[in-house]
Amino acid sequence: MAPRQTVLPLPYRAFFLIIEPISALVGAFYAHFRQDEYLGMTVHGASPVALGTSIVMTQLANLYLLFALNEALVLRSTGDLRVWRTVLFGLLVADLGHLYSVGSLGSWVYWDATRWNAIDWGNVPFVYLGASMRIAFLAGVGLGAPAKTKKAA
Repeated sequence: MAPRQTVLPLPYRAFFLIIEPISALVGAFYAHFRQDEYLGMTVHGASPVALGTSIVMTQLANLYLLFALNEALVLRSTGDLRVWRTVLFGLLVADLGHLYSVGSLGSWVYWDATRWNAIDWGNVPFVYLGASMRIAFLAGVGLGAPAKTKKAA
């Protein structure tokens, strides 16, 4: 039997298929092409980018690109809710890891918006938004009642 195709609510489609992939592409651009800026904003101070760090930054840029492609292309290719749930669950786990990764800056990074710079806005509240959207989707918010299956007689 073919997977059930669903037209998903506009907020989910807009966020997961357009807004977040574009944001990930911006992150990839900065992580690869503007490493000094990216790293300086991440650690809240200027620091030269060593060769090893540059390699890791380019690897990070590649992961942002993968993130953008997975979300924009895989999700765009199907309306199968099982596929959407699987991909979004994996991204939710990544959201939690992303939030954990900035904790070294101090607990203020999670709540003190007055101290946030441009990258902090992407690393914390935007990730909160993405995680919230994924949790809402996984909880079925706005998706309507699940279809009832017929039992064989």
